[in-house]
Amino acid sequence: MTSSEELHKRRDAAVARGVGSVVPYYVDRASGGTITDVDGREWIDFAAGIAVTNVGNCAPRVVEAVQAQVERFTHTCFMVAPYESYVAVCEQLNILTPGMFEKRSALFNSGAEAVENAVKIARHATGRPAVVVFDHAYHGRTNLTMALTAKNMPYKHRFGPFAGEIYRVPMSYPLRDGGLSGAEAAARAIETVEKQVGAENVAALLIEPIQGEGGFVVPAPGFLPALREWATATGVVFIADEIQTGFCRTGDWFACRHEGVEPDLITLAKGIAGGLPLAAVTGRAELMDAVHVGGLGGTYGGNPLACAAALASIETMHELDLPAAARRIGQVMGDRLRVIAARDPRIAEVRGRGAMLAVELVQPGTLIPDPAAAAAISAACHAAGLLTLTCGTHGNVLRFLPPLVISDEHLTRGLDILDAAFG
Repeated sequence: MTSSEELHKRRDAAVARGVGSVVPYYVDRASGGTITDVDGREWIDFAAGIAVTNVGNCAPRVVEAVQAQVERFTHTCFMVAPYESYVAVCEQLNILTPGMFEKRSALFNSGAEAVENAVKIARHATGRPAVVVFDHAYHGRTNLTMALTAKNMPYKHRFGPFAGEIYRVPMSYPLRDGGLSGAEAAARAIETVEKQVGAENVAALLIEPIQGEGGFVVPAPGFLPALREWATATGVVFIADEIQTGFCRTGDWFACRHEGVEPDLITLAKGIAGGLPLAAVTGRAELMDAVHVGGLGGTYGGNPLACAAALASIETMHELDLPAAARRIGQVMGDRLRVIAARDPRIAEVRGRGAMLAVELVQPGTLIPDPAAAAAISAACHAAGLLTLTCGTHGNVLRFLPPLVISDEHLTRGLDILDAAFG
């Protein structure tokens, strides 16, 4: 019996069945663009912990910063006894995020927690109850964020009832929109809101600039700017969920920048801290400061180890120019995926931006989703030493999120494995 098999037996006896894993192999170490299991087997990593290890696992600056911090103190709770690194992270986020207006930030533990707090801030600042979200959206696993999320299985099934005053409208999904332009798709969404909710009742419009779990759906050009314009005109808080797209993943620091969109609030997590749990809400000072003292926070939010890791990660992103690295990865990977698509009729579309790419699989000659093909190809990749993920409302999308520091050699080897898996 292998060490992974022994660990899996222990897991079955100790870990709740509801916690799933993509592969049954147990990690011993990881670095750059590879993961090695307890039996010495190596995988090329096209998952990055779901877009978390953008700077790679064990990034030298991150390791050094966390080691130094753990020797000083591990926790005081910023709400009890504050410390500089929390302030420094907020300063960096206020500079880096889109918009030249005055900003404030608050730190939390996870993406779902950031989304919940962004909704709290928007409701408090506007005095309005309703939140508008989109088809195929994913925003988290807490009660409120499950309500915000579109996909039932596995995220929402039999976990209700959910929070109220959540309204879902159509997303711009170019492959399945029948040729709607971004402006036309935005007009459709806006009409739905105004008829069913009333703009005067909407606190926030919450959207992923590129949808993550929903299938790496890239809206048509003009969709996001049109929604931004409507939100400004109606006093609705525009919240960009950049939890998966942020921190250089799409070839810019944040995906909103590709169309010059400046959100009122932006939610951040995943790639922010090199693998340590940290999240944030950053936004307009007048919105963030509208909440009464004590209304935001949490025991572990902005933990000093995570803050040290975040500052080191941001330094690494600057030093290595990871937006440019993401663009290069996207070019190499996109070219190869389009070659595969040209010969495989199951691929309806290659899409994404930067190092956030996907292929949607369908029954040939149709747009009928083919989740079985996505699962089979992903399993073939795993068996051959490439860690990949699926996504999409129907589970028929293969998504690729390599660490932004992956070597050319590992990127090419991974694409070779993927090519063979399609065969």
